Order: sequence, then structure tokens, then C-alpha cells
Amino acid sequence: MKMLIDFLPIAIFVLVYQMTKDIVLATAVLIPATIVQVLFTWWRWRKVEKMHLVTLALVVLLGGATVILGDGDFIKWKPTVVNWLFAVAFLLSPLFGGKSLIQRMMEKNMTLPAPVWMRLNLAWVVFFLAMGAINIAVFTHFSEEVWVNFKLFGMMGLTILFILIQGVYLARHLPGEDEAIKGTGTDTKEK
Repeated sequence: MKMLIDFLPIAIFVLVYQMTKDIVLATAVLIPATIVQVLFTWWRWRKVEKMHLVTLALVVLLGGATVILGDGDFIKWKPTVVNWLFAVAFLLSPLFGGKSLIQRMMEKNMTLPAPVWMRLNLAWVVFFLAMGAINIAVFTHFSEEVWVNFKLFGMMGLTILFILIQGVYLARHLPGEDEAIKGTGTDTKEK
């Protein structure tokens, strides 16, 4: 449900754009849809992730510029700015508290050696940098309609693909069943 709520504003943006072919109107709808998403998230879970707040701020700032100036180029920069901000946050996170951001997010669910956490964190940095660059390439070399479709389907597809690749990588580094049992102090052999 939470994932559906996360994609709802962009889905509404794409739907309005597909119906009207007007990026300014689609952006004018995106701004309140994103505000409603953040308010609903707060109401439902009493917590709003920093990612949602950063996205909201950029939607209001760049979306507002798009609507006020009637120029769709401002909203096209939002995915790049968001992705590059996340890249910087992931890159600098070990300097604050000694742990990478990915480790802080996932360590409650799994235990990995420190070098694996760092490689995983670096992979996310590269992914976010690449996504920002790909966004620029798409909006500068293709039509506005292609960019709108890429924003929803292309970015979501690339993110899912990256997460699957990450899952394969993580599976290689998770302890096997025997190691997990030893790690818990439980001995399954009869005495």
C-alpha cells in the first residue's frame, strides 16, 4: 500500500499529461497530489520519510516555477536533482556516524561485513548518479512525451532492475543456513 501511495502523484501526473499533452497542467496537478501524498502518509503512519519531504520541496519549487513561468523544463530537472541529492547523501553518510546510509536502513534485517555494506552503498551512489544523468539525456534528446513516459515507466523499471541485481549480490553475502544456526548459538546436533 505504501509503495502504491509513493507512485500515485507521478501516476496522476502521467495520466493528466497523457489526457491533455500539457506539461504545465500536469505539473499543476502534481503539486497538490504530492502535498496530499505527504499529508496522507503523516496521517496514516505518523511519520514522513526525508525522501518524501525532499521530493515535496522540489515538486513545489521546480513545479511552481514550471506553472508560474509556463516552462516544462523546470519540472524535468526534478528527477536529476533528487537522484543527485540522494547520491551525495549516500556518499557522505559514512562520515556521519561511521555507517553507510544503506547499512542504517537495512541492518535490522540482515548482517553483512563492513566492506559489503560499503560496496552496496557505493553501488547506490553510482545508481543515483546514473539515473540523474539518464534523466538529462532523455529530456534533452527525446520528446516531452517520451520523457513523461520514461519518468514513470523507465525510472521505475530501472529501479526494480537495480534492486533485483542488488538482491542477487546480497544473496551471495548472506550467511548460509548452517552459519545462521551457528550464529544464533543453537546447536541442532543431538548430544
